[in-house]
Amino acid sequence: MVNFSLEGKVALVTGAAYGIGFAMAKALAEAGAKIAFNCRSQANMDKALADYKAEGIEAKGYICDATDEAGVKAMVEDIEKTLGPVDILVNNAGIIKRVPMHEMPSEEFRQVIDIDLVAPYICAKAVLPSMMERRHGKIINICSMMSELGRETVSAYAAAKGGLKMLTRNIASEYGEYNIQCNGIGPGYIATPQTAPLRERQPDGSRHPFDSFIVAKTPAARWGTPEDLMGPVVFLASEASDFINGHVLYVDGGILAYIGKQPK
Repeated sequence: MVNFSLEGKVALVTGAAYGIGFAMAKALAEAGAKIAFNCRSQANMDKALADYKAEGIEAKGYICDATDEAGVKAMVEDIEKTLGPVDILVNNAGIIKRVPMHEMPSEEFRQVIDIDLVAPYICAKAVLPSMMERRHGKIINICSMMSELGRETVSAYAAAKGGLKMLTRNIASEYGEYNIQCNGIGPGYIATPQTAPLRERQPDGSRHPFDSFIVAKTPAARWGTPEDLMGPVVFLASEASDFINGHVLYVDGGILAYIGKQPK
């Protein structure tokens, strides 16, 4: 029988105070996992803990910058003491800066690379020794369609997510012999509070131009929801995916498979 249960497992989901990280942590908890997460501000932490409690989830939160190697190491050590060794790591924390490349300060480019690529490396490095010792572990990197596609104003983000795709493959290659699976999830355009302004109706009742663009480019003809990512993350965190390694599962409603409609 296929086993999707995460009963007794410990999952660390970075940046899971809200949005898709919160939805994925909730899914892992519903499958039986004990949840730890981090964020960088007390305000977000307070709200997140209240939100988890409202869902009946006893999540353990840490104020920790995922780019701080010493801080991440200390967080993982505390998780091991209080919840147990990390069985599942979801590298979800990330940022995007939409700036034309020729106008983007190199410091901002480096910041995106640091958070979206270096932080997953730091977090994976922190949990790998225990996973190797126990010969079991699941690392799930939240990539993006920008792991495959380019688009104006997102040079840093696309570079980081393309690098994260290759880091995913390399972790799978280097640590697969320890029964550690490292896979990615590539969300499409997801309806969250952060993207709400792009979906607001115009004064004349028409769709926002970007909303129209995304719906037209998506065979599913809609934006994704955080709930659309819940099944994929449980699958990749569970024994059901034990022979899947180095793969990026794109949850995009079919955008990457679709060339688009012919102009009329």
